[in-house]
Amino acid sequence: MKTLQVDIIEECKQNNRTAQLKLYNQYCDGMFAVAMRFVKDSMEAEDIVQEAFIRAFTKLHQYKAEVTFGAWLKRIVVNKAIDHLKSKKQHMQNLEEVHLKVVDENYEDEWLVEDTISIEDVKEAIAKLPDKYRYVVMLFLVEGYDHQEISEILKISEVASRTQLSRGKSKLKELLIPMKNGTRS
Repeated sequence: MKTLQVDIIEECKQNNRTAQLKLYNQYCDGMFAVAMRFVKDSMEAEDIVQEAFIRAFTKLHQYKAEVTFGAWLKRIVVNKAIDHLKSKKQHMQNLEEVHLKVVDENYEDEWLVEDTISIEDVKEAIAKLPDKYRYVVMLFLVEGYDHQEISEILKISEVASRTQLSRGKSKLKELLIPMKNGTRS
């Protein structure tokens, strides 16, 4: 299977449209799901995926197989989605089937919230974060990128990534403290 994947990529590098269509069909649904985690509407997500594939096919000569093609393409999709959001100043949106593992790096203990807080509450709270925190929180907690990858994607230092994640998680935690009698408990 891996040889077949390499063959298709090599054919794509030769501008073989049939191979490009095969590769597109293999990855388009997964990349659409990634884009939908960042944008509100399916048309925008489709545009992001299309732009990401165009970029991938034009930059395919840069792909060195150090990571899987899917991981390489996912980074392009995430970058396109973030660029789109930055340009339109839109809010982050639905995180379908989110598996948040919120870890406090300082203590290496799980960061727990009350059982009454739903995934929807977490999604809404993430959407309320300022952009600079939201992007890092999304990339780290939802997409699973490490600080080195986040620093490359957002063009910030690793220290800034760690700081923004820490502050973003603090703000997220504040937003998730349940309200009782009009005040946070």
